[in-house]
Amino acid sequence: MTDPIVRIAASTVPAPAGHYVHATAWRDLVFVSGQLGSRPDGTHTADQPFDVQVRQTLANVLAILDEAGCGPQEVLRVTAYIVGVENWPVFNRIYAEVFGAAKPARTVVPVPELHHGYLVEIEAIAARIV
Repeated sequence: MTDPIVRIAASTVPAPAGHYVHATAWRDLVFVSGQLGSRPDGTHTADQPFDVQVRQTLANVLAILDEAGCGPQEVLRVTAYIVGVENWPVFNRIYAEVFGAAKPARTVVPVPELHHGYLVEIEAIAARIV
């Protein structure tokens, strides 16, 4: 028998709007779907400055990881999509504050636009002790 794939839903993050889950876990790996900066109550931060969106988006990713039993130290890889390469330094500063000593592998991809007018979307892969 193979190990089951576990679907993870975090109650502190808005429910996915499409045909996906917040994250899936298989064995000791957790794959977090791309997250935008929606607040826990479902309202959007797309009209807020870039730094506010980054903080909310990272909070959403970390809340999902917490639901899966992981923290920043268990994150293996992060991919961030940002609108406007000029936002890279701000993203990097906030990212470093949030992750602290944890330094997962990371890719930052400048893109022309994101859904709902957001300026940042972040996905992650983490390991967990099961």
